[in-house]
Amino acid sequence: MTQGTNKAKAILPGATVGILGGGQLGRMLANAGSAMGYRFVALDPTPDSPMGQVAEQIVAAYDDREAARKLAARSDVITYEFENVDADVAAMLMSESYVPQGSELLYTTQHRLREKHAIEAAGVRVAPYSEIRSAAELREVAERFGTPCVLKTATGGYDGKGQWVIRDLSETDEAFATLSKAGTQLVLEQFIDFAMEISVIAARSANGEIKAFPPAENIHVENILHLSIVPARLEDRVLREAERLAVRLAEGLGVVGLIAVEMFVTRDGELYVNELAPRPHNSGHYTMEACRTSQFEQHIRAVCGLPLGDTALLTPVVMVNVLGQHVEPLLDRLAVKDEAAERLNVAPKVHLYGKKDAVYKRKMGHVNVLAESAEAALDWINETKIWKV
Repeated sequence: MTQGTNKAKAILPGATVGILGGGQLGRMLANAGSAMGYRFVALDPTPDSPMGQVAEQIVAAYDDREAARKLAARSDVITYEFENVDADVAAMLMSESYVPQGSELLYTTQHRLREKHAIEAAGVRVAPYSEIRSAAELREVAERFGTPCVLKTATGGYDGKGQWVIRDLSETDEAFATLSKAGTQLVLEQFIDFAMEISVIAARSANGEIKAFPPAENIHVENILHLSIVPARLEDRVLREAERLAVRLAEGLGVVGLIAVEMFVTRDGELYVNELAPRPHNSGHYTMEACRTSQFEQHIRAVCGLPLGDTALLTPVVMVNVLGQHVEPLLDRLAVKDEAAERLNVAPKVHLYGKKDAVYKRKMGHVNVLAESAEAALDWINETKIWKV
């Protein structure tokens, strides 16, 4: 196996790709890469993880250095499927294996303040923000930003966790007391009065080639992504600018692999970057059937130094997440003829992740609804009643 180099090179099919993390993103990376002829091995602490069901798995904690060395010994190239893996372990692996993504971007995106500084350094706009060190400072900055504003922990937190939307200045003491328990820095963000949330997945190869996927219009329910609608219902100039910003960030940050760029769109079409994720992203799942190349194949191509695939959209699509409460009604529907799909001329493509327990609000899968228009796909989603549960 490869030892101690991070110089760009082509890793051809037949080689083994090691993945830090064994969740659904790793599973879908393995499925896409296996079709190309690659082998896969995951490092994940959960036995029979989603990825472990379709590839080899080393069961160990993410900060287990001996387990990481075993991963390195069995892999020709190493990547990661979510950004909360141990950055120190990723850095160690760079001396023992081929980690084309490096550890610097991982280190940056694990911390909201570092991430915002990096975005600004690349010349891209973020919402006004300030580090918060005390309850008094929180009240002072909240008065300046106005309410609502959002207090967030600098590390951890996803799907709305680690956040407090301050709607009245009387909440500042409680908000600070609650979130400061996390033991990390806090950041206050000014609320952007946005008309829409969108995201763009961009890929940059180890050789510097960059391509972006079409922007997705994202709709969240209780801070969890519910729908991704493509094409996003925006003017072409805004869509082009969103892609341009994603490409600029991929280049400016020296990304290898994928970078998901989440943005706010104001009512006059201005764009503010909200967050980054240096990996495949939930809002890019629509690419699996709707684009010439999926985000998962593209990530494998990028980290393995192959030419990037065509990102053209083949059909309108709506991706809808399947949470724990949706699994049973979805399975019931799969067992019978789908008259609504035939009538609306849509093709629902079901992806379930192999997670053992269908816990309420837990992401268990997604459905890509391919259609002649986004409206037809949305009509099917509404008619099924699956997402009314």
